[in-house]
Amino acid sequence: MDVSEDLGFYLRPENAEVAARLVRRYFTPRPAGRFTGAHFERLGGGGDRPAIADELTAEDLVAVSMLSVEVVRDAALEILVHRRNRLHELLRQVPTDLTLGRVAAGAITPDWPAWRLYAELRDIKDIGPTTASKLVARKRPHLVPIRDSVVERELALGAGPFWEPLRAWLVAGEGAHEHHLERVRAEAGLGSDISVLRVFDVLSWLVGQGYDKELARP
Repeated sequence: MDVSEDLGFYLRPENAEVAARLVRRYFTPRPAGRFTGAHFERLGGGGDRPAIADELTAEDLVAVSMLSVEVVRDAALEILVHRRNRLHELLRQVPTDLTLGRVAAGAITPDWPAWRLYAELRDIKDIGPTTASKLVARKRPHLVPIRDSVVERELALGAGPFWEPLRAWLVAGEGAHEHHLERVRAEAGLGSDISVLRVFDVLSWLVGQGYDKELARP
């Protein structure tokens, strides 16, 4: 998987401390912090907490709005009412304790349960690929990464696949990249409820938006 030169700087082991500084500043919650995305995972206790892990709720729709996407009213009704049972059945098939790095090579196909969940959401009018990825990531944060135009640009993805290349990248070199992201998370003072996928996403987004130049300063 290719990454931009700027993002690659923060993904090198020797730069874990400065990467952690970026991540820590991003996750400073409002009102002290500046990014609403700091609340995405933990709003209402998290989208993968046992009580609602297999249900898409109104709270989840609010949570994705923290990442600058809006689920419009007709799409919200599809999710919360008309397709509620279908989405519930699909979510039940996606483990809550599985991480992307533990998915078997070759398992990520259109028949993969998380892929089918994503496809069901994409079938809803006004739910684009970015919104769908954020909804699935809210429910299974350790398994499904967020994909948006900024990440695509930093990784030179174009219209190509993302989940499998990222899985392979995480486990390469006996999991060296995954261990690096775990170290960044720990040095940033975050708990394990914040996934390594989200740490990767935050770094990609901050670099892609140019915030790293400001936030990386001591």
